[in-house]
Amino acid sequence: KGDLQLNYYAQSCPNAEEIIKQQVIKLYNKHGNTAVSWVRNLFHDCMVKSCDASLLLETVNGIESEQKSDRSFGMRNFKYVKTIKDALEQECPRTVSCADIVSLSARDGIVLLGGPRIEMKTGRKDSKRSYLSEVENTIPNHNDSMELVLSRFQSIGIDTQGIVALLGAHSVGRVHCVNLVHRLYPTVDPTLDPDYAEYLKGRCPTPDPDPEAVLYSRNDRETPMILDNMYYKNLLKHKGLLVIDQQLTSDPTTSPFVEKMAADNGYFHDQFARAVLLLSENNPLTGDEGEVRKDCRYVNSE
Repeated sequence: KGDLQLNYYAQSCPNAEEIIKQQVIKLYNKHGNTAVSWVRNLFHDCMVKSCDASLLLETVNGIESEQKSDRSFGMRNFKYVKTIKDALEQECPRTVSCADIVSLSARDGIVLLGGPRIEMKTGRKDSKRSYLSEVENTIPNHNDSMELVLSRFQSIGIDTQGIVALLGAHSVGRVHCVNLVHRLYPTVDPTLDPDYAEYLKGRCPTPDPDPEAVLYSRNDRETPMILDNMYYKNLLKHKGLLVIDQQLTSDPTTSPFVEKMAADNGYFHDQFARAVLLLSENNPLTGDEGEVRKDCRYVNSE
């Protein structure tokens, strides 16, 4: 972490952070859900080995893309990372890493979603390889036990209240029916509010939805595109969508933080900002450990 610094590009590309921000705003105004994608990218990239943009590599020349993993189901908008990268390449060729784009676009996306502004260091380098085989062992699944989820995050230095805050990212975006139906059919999960279950059955009418048909429910119906503590208020009303969400209220190590975040949006934002910062600084490649990719989808050829 020692080599990451604030304003790393001050000399080499003074407008770098402003260019990323402007592109993120432009994309958000066109496709609001890009902001949610940038937050998810940060999580999927940084949990696997390092914040090194390995997530963005496509399958080519012996590289197996991490995007092929089941854990990446529903991830999208990767093509717009290229939009951000192209704008940077025009201004400062081969200078700003894709790994920094992942972190800074998440930071700027969080602000557009009504979340806190986070001061982030930069100077990450890009990985020359992908880690498809590691994804399953590092990215928690929606129906994993709380114990497993806690241990995954703790292994990269995020404490329990930070983990509870990070799951608050589920305050925005949506959940595909494929990941929900086991709570509805053949019988409704007793921890789910019955009226809410009826609503979800309306969104997900069959027990075996076609994964290609994008049937989904919003994570939070009240403020679906605002990163706020409504997520925790919903959990306390038994309206958690995923098993992992609802477990936050039933697990004695996490439930006090759920109550505290439900009661105080400022506290949630403070803890979320702290946890995102820790996540963004997980084991970065710096100096000569990686490269600055010209195209985020491929390792440099020379």
